[in-house]
Amino acid sequence: MLNSEIQKDLRYNFAVNVVESGFFGLGSGFASYITIIPLFVSGFTDSALLIGLIPAIPRLGYQLPQLLTADKVARLQYYKSTVMLLTIHQKLPFLGLALVALLDLKLNNQTILELTFAVLIWQGLGSGFSSIPWQSMVAKIVPSGKLGIFHGSLTASANLMSVCGAVIAGLLLKQIAQPFNFALCFLCASLAMALSWFFMSRTREPISNSSSPIESKREFWDSLSAILRWDRNFRYFTIARLISQLALMPLPFYTLYAVHRYGMGQESVGFITALLMLTQTISGLVLGWIGDRWGNKLALEAGCIACAISSALAGLAPNVNWFYLVFIGAGIGAIALQNVAAVMTLEFGNQHQRPAYIGLGNTLIAPATIIAPILGGWIADNINYQTTFWVAAIGGLLTALLLHLEVRDPRYMEQNLSNVDS
Repeated sequence: MLNSEIQKDLRYNFAVNVVESGFFGLGSGFASYITIIPLFVSGFTDSALLIGLIPAIPRLGYQLPQLLTADKVARLQYYKSTVMLLTIHQKLPFLGLALVALLDLKLNNQTILELTFAVLIWQGLGSGFSSIPWQSMVAKIVPSGKLGIFHGSLTASANLMSVCGAVIAGLLLKQIAQPFNFALCFLCASLAMALSWFFMSRTREPISNSSSPIESKREFWDSLSAILRWDRNFRYFTIARLISQLALMPLPFYTLYAVHRYGMGQESVGFITALLMLTQTISGLVLGWIGDRWGNKLALEAGCIACAISSALAGLAPNVNWFYLVFIGAGIGAIALQNVAAVMTLEFGNQHQRPAYIGLGNTLIAPATIIAPILGGWIADNINYQTTFWVAAIGGLLTALLLHLEVRDPRYMEQNLSNVDS
């Protein structure tokens, strides 16, 4: 009965979530954590360490609190209402950024920095608390064999609209005086996020009749311990994701390096952001298609190699034109190491175990998420940006090697177990 409801609403849910993701991407283009927000913050500090933290803070906020909600989510039969309540805190902070930008007229640089990072932390935590119920809802309404193309389509929609947002943002940054240009970018982002929330609320989720085998908080935490002890495949997958944070480390530095070393103009920042988003649009669909047909592990390995090549190109770049290739590689790698890794996490365990796997898979890598950009910023401040890029390239190669040698695709392991049982 539940499966028939899922199949009946699959196309509808696919459509409304693609539209929702498109508006989320539009907002992300106006307030990119890789280009626009670092450029905004660079007006108040020249610390590479602080700027390197900008994309890390939302990732850390996304990862760190997930185990705090996972036990409650594991006992839910209906996820949507929880998603809608918590995701407000993922989308509303962009309005806060617009207000902070306007306060530049009244406050000193230190206060603006503190307010900006406070808003980024709020947004990251909003993502983290809403993540497990959202991912659990998606895994419930989309069959396993369709998850790759589903997430790929969401990513494609988000990044295609991000291109529009980024191009417009680049024009606003050029044509309007500071701080009104950044304030308008962030206001546009908040309006797009409001539309994203509305379309998310249109998702149709059937209510499960089966009860969770986990009845108490203690049973849930015991299940986490059991997963870490007995699931060797998941342990190595988590270790690979820890190392992969080194490969993601230089993303916020590419723009700053190109601006400071080669004189890239502000209008070019918008266009290079658009290139990044366009790359992620195409690679999200391609990697999702590869993941559905040949396994997400292969797509993840390809992304690690792309990250390593991107970092190496940045380290070798003789002029600003090389950064078009750098951002293409970075776009492919970021999609793989964030989106494909998230989809692969959904394939560990059954429906009731899934919140535990999601929580563990994200919370355990949170320390590396914050340590990697601190390390990258310290290297950039005390040695140079090129060394940061080479460390990241090594991290990407090590991640690919560990995935290839030690991790088996959980989807095919589950299929093999099913064949043995039958």
